[in-house]
Amino acid sequence: MTTVLIIDDERPIRSSLRDILEYEDYKVLDVDNGEDGLKILQKEKIDLVLCDIKMNKMDGMEVLTAAKEFTDIPFIMISGHGTIETAVEAARKGAFDFLEKPLDLNRLLITVRNALEKGSLVKETKVLKRRISKTKEILGDSSGISLIKDTIDKVAPTEARVLITGANGAGKELVARWLHEKSSRSGSTLVEVNCAAIPSELIESELFGHEKGSFTSAVKQRIGKFEQANNGTLFLDEIGDMSLSAQAKVLRALQENKITRVGGEKEIDVNVRVIAATNKDLLKEIEDGNFRMDLYHRLSVILIHVPSLAERKDDIPTLANAFCEEICAEYSIPVKAFTPDAMKALQNLPWTGNIRELRNMIERLIILCDKKITEDDVLTFANPGGPATATSLTGSTEPGFDMEQFTSFQDFKDYSECEFIKYKLEKNNWNVSKTADDLDIQRSHLYSKIEKFGLKRD
Repeated sequence: MTTVLIIDDERPIRSSLRDILEYEDYKVLDVDNGEDGLKILQKEKIDLVLCDIKMNKMDGMEVLTAAKEFTDIPFIMISGHGTIETAVEAARKGAFDFLEKPLDLNRLLITVRNALEKGSLVKETKVLKRRISKTKEILGDSSGISLIKDTIDKVAPTEARVLITGANGAGKELVARWLHEKSSRSGSTLVEVNCAAIPSELIESELFGHEKGSFTSAVKQRIGKFEQANNGTLFLDEIGDMSLSAQAKVLRALQENKITRVGGEKEIDVNVRVIAATNKDLLKEIEDGNFRMDLYHRLSVILIHVPSLAERKDDIPTLANAFCEEICAEYSIPVKAFTPDAMKALQNLPWTGNIRELRNMIERLIILCDKKITEDDVLTFANPGGPATATSLTGSTEPGFDMEQFTSFQDFKDYSECEFIKYKLEKNNWNVSKTADDLDIQRSHLYSKIEKFGLKRD
């Protein structure tokens, strides 16, 4: 339900606005001063604010200025002493519109609808931008991350090749993206190739392209990744898994800035900056005969090592809070908070999956936990203990509980959601209103879930 906050020091005005808006099926909160209004904005999910300009303690313009520092919620300013100058100042400070008292009912409702539509569009735009943008900020202030940021600033503007090392999920791809974004090639394409995901017999065709008829399935000419990245950056991820024959051709391309398509004879000039990444110890791979030493030296002009999350646990609070804000915004729900004990519990986990694992766990906690995420929540839902996690998650103590019973991820999600809702209902003695508040969903939504899962009171 859409929630409107009214901030006005005149009780009759607040009562009139409440009656009008509740009749239109809006949920309404009201306060008589700006300080309380700002506190509500920081705690509750508000969709629109109607704010008087002339108030005691803190006037409406001050409230508007303070609110715009932490939220994009649309403000409609109202006043009985309106002037053109006041309206212009309100618009300059970010107000959606300005209405004069006495309020015209039709204009008020039209303005409210328009403001809510704008607010919805702003939220959708932010979510879409976040989804299409892959270059996110490198978060953290640990010594390892600070060194990486400094190195990127120094190396990115040059044409030096970079070899990024680190465990899976540590953030090697993000480092590569920032090297491209801060380079003179940022206006051109960044082309990514996961060498581990391409069969060895196809890697050469993928990188250099092929001519029609060069092999059985080559029904037409294909442009390779080197040509696609011309004048831009080519990111070779997991280069330690590349075949030796492909390594030889990559070395030649780096030496001569020329490539030849598979099945072709013509040499093609390419202007590409290569950034490579690996989770393997390439020096050991060289000893074992799996990687060319000359290619290693060509790639490793600059070496950047990305530390694992276990090596930078001081950054976990920063990362967890940032992921929490991002995920809550994607789901259009109020931002949830971690208790100090919950944050310590997160820092004490082993994090074998690094940043990727942390983000997945934060998303799980946001979906399954109440408004505040506690230490018990972390131990119950986020403990990466394999089957033990599933047992604690569902509350099942039956010896027959087995992950093999789920044929798809959706089956597991439905099962977990059903058990969690059942647990909350029983905890609240089947008080649907209280359970809906605990789950931060509408009662109608909870009734739908109860019906969907066929839940019944014992």
